[in-house]
Amino acid sequence: MRIIGTGHVLPGAPVHNDALSRVMDTNDEWIRQRTGITTRHFAAPGEPPSVLGAEASRRALGQAGLEPKDVDYVLFNTMTPDHMFPGSGALLTAALGITCPALDLRTQCAAFLFSLQVTAGLLATGAAKRVLVVSAETHAGFMPWEDWDIVRGEREGKPSPEAWERATRHRGWSIIFGDGAGAVLFERGSEGQGLVSMDLATDGRYAPELLIKSGFSAQPYLSKEALAADEHLPFMDGKEVFKHAVTKLPKSVIAACRAAGVAIGDVDWFLAHQANQRINDAIVDRLKIDPARVPSNIERIGNTSAATIPILLSEMRADGRLKPGQTLCFLALGAGLHWGAAVFRT
Repeated sequence: MRIIGTGHVLPGAPVHNDALSRVMDTNDEWIRQRTGITTRHFAAPGEPPSVLGAEASRRALGQAGLEPKDVDYVLFNTMTPDHMFPGSGALLTAALGITCPALDLRTQCAAFLFSLQVTAGLLATGAAKRVLVVSAETHAGFMPWEDWDIVRGEREGKPSPEAWERATRHRGWSIIFGDGAGAVLFERGSEGQGLVSMDLATDGRYAPELLIKSGFSAQPYLSKEALAADEHLPFMDGKEVFKHAVTKLPKSVIAACRAAGVAIGDVDWFLAHQANQRINDAIVDRLKIDPARVPSNIERIGNTSAATIPILLSEMRADGRLKPGQTLCFLALGAGLHWGAAVFRT
């Protein structure tokens, strides 16, 4: 399999850390020290994942010189879907004007890795000639503040004391996320191209460490008590998630490289999920990788969950860093927990 087109989109203007300090108790230094993030983008109302994903898809198709009708299969990755149902993949096909099969993969921040494996199977069996993998997120919808006009600098002043306290209570996760979409178009390639090896895992025992508790089938009724406790917003045990990432991902990288018969030193680029710069720095340190081979964009766009690797891939393809014949290693961990690594040859 080979990549024939990539595209990405970031909604709106960059939102600096200073803008978040208008609605919660935080500041630029506090955020940068803990995450490495300086700015992120937020989608506006009317810009759900299917809309951002459709625009990223058009750019990927344009780069490949193809039309939407040339796509045989869509894999849509998001943890912030347009609706609880139907899946965003169906809405994306409608936006593109096509009627091919569309699957929604709910493996959160690790979804691109799982999509690689599904894509490889679809192409190898002949079930599809071209597969469009779309990853899109709009976290703006569950940000713990309502004063968007203050965040965007459209109004001076401060939120109410209650709103300030609520946003501050959730700052541990809300400062991390940003919105965006990336699309990658695959087709059958030459011998030696594409997915070489994978090391994937899922362990649901750790699901309570990163989840939205209420509002769906496990807690189907959003009672006044659940709303008051903000159980419809994300919960994240940051320390535990950090531990999982810095222990599990290095092991997956080693296993994937070993299965591919590739030395870690022979990998041209390590494309890691952009969750937190401290996580990726720790992984680099454990694997003794040259940091120059681990590109990062988290400072500019924050954690766009499932979209981080496709956006990074699109940026690297656009600026010429990604070239034919290179060996890549993708790695990610997401809610579930799902995690893994994959070796891929361009």
